[in-house]
Amino acid sequence: MDVALSLHGRIAIVLVLYFTLVGLWGLWLGVRDSGPTPSFRGAIVIAEIGAIAQGLLGLGVLAVGDRPDAIHVLYGFALVVAMPLAASLVRERAPRGQALALGFAALFAAGLAIRGITTAR
Repeated sequence: MDVALSLHGRIAIVLVLYFTLVGLWGLWLGVRDSGPTPSFRGAIVIAEIGAIAQGLLGLGVLAVGDRPDAIHVLYGFALVVAMPLAASLVRERAPRGQALALGFAALFAAGLAIRGITTAR
């Protein structure tokens, strides 16, 4: 269990850094008056896969008996839902608006991951 818990914590830090980089990339695309590139969209998919894997690992830790605060679980759930929700909401926007909104959403997701870390025991 200690290994899984340690891995859960380390992946959380990686997610914060990755979502931050993806968010800055999205803002950079928007500032350059460009839309989301296929590479940027792929980076979002990779971030989402990482968030889902983190959630599954967290459920595994939960299954063996570690009980985090309910708010910690809520931040994890919000992290998994944030990017798909943002992508569905900005689908009809102009390309520049899509890039900016997805960039801000990724930075928001990084903030959710930070809050998840701070509410962990």
